[in-house]
Amino acid sequence: MLIVDSAGIIRFANESVKALFGHAHDELIGCGVEALIPERFRARHVIYREQFSRSRKTRAMGNDRLDLFGLRADGTEFPAEISLKSVHCDSEWFVVAAIRDVTHRLMVERQLQEARSQAERSDLAKSRFLATASHDLRQPLQTLALVSGTLRRTSMDATQRAALAQHEQAIASMSRLVNGLLDISKLESGAVKPNPSDFVLSTLFEELRSEFAGLAESKGLVLDVTPCEDAVRSDPSLVGQIVRNLVSNAIRYTRQGCVALRCLHEYPGFVRIEVHDTGIGIAADQLGYIYDEFFQVGGPHNRAREGYGLGLSIVRRLVTLLGLKLEVQSEVGRGSLFALTLPASDGAMSPQPQVESHLAPKSAPIQAHILLVEDDPGVRNATQMLLRTEGYRVTALSSVADALEHVRRDGDIDLLVTDYHLGDGELGTQVITGLREALGRPLRAVLMTGDTSSAMRKLPADPFMRLVSKPVNAEELLDLLRTMLAVE
Repeated sequence: MLIVDSAGIIRFANESVKALFGHAHDELIGCGVEALIPERFRARHVIYREQFSRSRKTRAMGNDRLDLFGLRADGTEFPAEISLKSVHCDSEWFVVAAIRDVTHRLMVERQLQEARSQAERSDLAKSRFLATASHDLRQPLQTLALVSGTLRRTSMDATQRAALAQHEQAIASMSRLVNGLLDISKLESGAVKPNPSDFVLSTLFEELRSEFAGLAESKGLVLDVTPCEDAVRSDPSLVGQIVRNLVSNAIRYTRQGCVALRCLHEYPGFVRIEVHDTGIGIAADQLGYIYDEFFQVGGPHNRAREGYGLGLSIVRRLVTLLGLKLEVQSEVGRGSLFALTLPASDGAMSPQPQVESHLAPKSAPIQAHILLVEDDPGVRNATQMLLRTEGYRVTALSSVADALEHVRRDGDIDLLVTDYHLGDGELGTQVITGLREALGRPLRAVLMTGDTSSAMRKLPADPFMRLVSKPVNAEELLDLLRTMLAVE
């Protein structure tokens, strides 16, 4: 602590000042306070000191707007914080200054900032790696799926068709495993960040009804989806992934009867989504293991299986990430009930309107011309073969520049099919935008991607575009193309 008079002369210094600055007490008393400040700051400090003497406004410790430094007797400097207070004594005004060395605190802050920056760089690197891995692992699977679709359209005998069926089963199995492992990796790495918002459950329920109705029917099951008009607050995409996995699991482990999806209101301020099935059930001694990776209820490890026991492991991670509550009740031979509790939306909401397609039905053009933009040669060639086998005219290119050059010469394009991640950092969205500008019309487009990052969820709604996740099998792709070509 120092006491300084109106002329800037030190009148008092306690023992801590001596220890901090390294000056003897007698050297300090009667000395100008600027002697304790590095020379480069002294002229400015005189101005600040005079301004404070006029205003006499108390300044608390840590409220400095300047980088302050003290000068020790040995010539070394240290960062400082200072508090100032004016006092009146014997007809004279003095300034009481408390000075604190903040070297250690600033060092800790720098270390924390460096650690935070390193963590952010690490998270970004993980996100980039997983996005790349997701894309690159799905590309060969996409090639295999499309080649299988082409082979299925050729003349084959019974043995060849049986071999192709086994080949397609292997591709589907590999796809499920890759998707599950990548989902878990993204959750473990912190690459998935929740984006909470208010949304109405009716849209999600209708999507699930449409998605799983065919699968349930193929197994002779009833899929009972009770309409739900409640609004909740959470991440709609991640909640959708949770419920989708629960419904998929319920259908997988149900041999007869039904799978039901509904919502209840047991507690004020919350909405409870229930997925109930009449499946094989889970023994009490197995309930503690159902969220473990690769655990499957009641089956030996060497039996043919539809999944790999990753769905509930992903569900558990997502529930934890979103801070939700998931309960399970089950009885062997009678089925299971999974219940997800979400916070209700604060305000009343209307069901989310569906994006209008602005596309009216028409007859699909004969010999439709499809422009394919894909930088991976294997996927490009496999897609081209499949489409040509189906009877389409196909122009296959690999970059934005090639696509733009082509439409300048020939604008007779009925549909664009493009990968999202192209070479040299180019994106399929750039292809879509560029071609539409060049053609002067809203070209219909199918955007295919192996990227499952949050960037896909942030793509703006486009009534003339459909997003497809790789790997997509040949029949699904061709059905989508026929749908897109049957509108105008």
